[in-house]
Amino acid sequence: MFTGSLVALVTPFDGEDRADHASLKRLIDFHVEQGSDGIVIAGTTGESPTLRRSEHIELIGRALDIADGRIPVIAGTGSNSTWQSIELSKAVADPRLAAYMAVVPYYNKPTQQGIYEHYMAIADAIDKPLLMYNVPGRTVADMLPETVARLATHGNIFGVKEATGDMDRLEAIRALVDDDFMIYSGDDFTALEFMERGGHGVVTVSGNVAPRQLASLCRLAREGKIDEARALDATLQPLNRMLFIESNPIPVKWVVSEMGLIEPHIRLPLTPFSAQYHDEMRTAMRTAGVGTGKNT
Repeated sequence: MFTGSLVALVTPFDGEDRADHASLKRLIDFHVEQGSDGIVIAGTTGESPTLRRSEHIELIGRALDIADGRIPVIAGTGSNSTWQSIELSKAVADPRLAAYMAVVPYYNKPTQQGIYEHYMAIADAIDKPLLMYNVPGRTVADMLPETVARLATHGNIFGVKEATGDMDRLEAIRALVDDDFMIYSGDDFTALEFMERGGHGVVTVSGNVAPRQLASLCRLAREGKIDEARALDATLQPLNRMLFIESNPIPVKWVVSEMGLIEPHIRLPLTPFSAQYHDEMRTAMRTAGVGTGKNT
């Protein structure tokens, strides 16, 4: 299954608040050229909560057309409704799709048994691998390692994106699952340490703007070149910090627009990146080796 840098891709919009498929092509071509190991379409960073169902389906289909087998495409189809997750997964089913990703149900605050049954129902209903996504900072509900281990036995569930940034959590999951169960960081700040401790990669926000660097970081970690990886990671940490100084994906969409890849549009209830942070963000971009405009 996948290893390395899986980019949680932003969704570009035009000036009339429509999904911008021309910019989507520019983004996907960029990630193919820069060496990203995969892309996640319509996840949180892709503003999935604001997408109409028809837009969500069309966006994933367009991404598959554009990718054309050049890069694995993972479809975000999670919801706090089990049946909605299943129906959306079925609606975007496509032989070209590499996998689905579904977040732990948000707002409902399910028990561990509820989380278990939610994922089991989805996995039973689909014919592609499923990546679970645990991000209690957004969902409130926290999928515990014991629940991950129960779900890891399902043939359609291949891994988990663990976004707590807690290394003890990683160790606990690793102790309970087989070696072939994939565990990805969902936290750019701690992604290198996560991989040093046995994680298989990162589902990254920072990879939207520094894809070559994130792919290199993952490769160096995988090859055991830790000193080189740490040196590279040090150049990325100011960028990581700035990309989360306001709610994701507010900052990252601003940066991607500064790079000349998309127009600077974001959907309500999110609002444009605060001008007070622009200069500091540009400094972090330079430190990470991220250019603007045609110099990207």
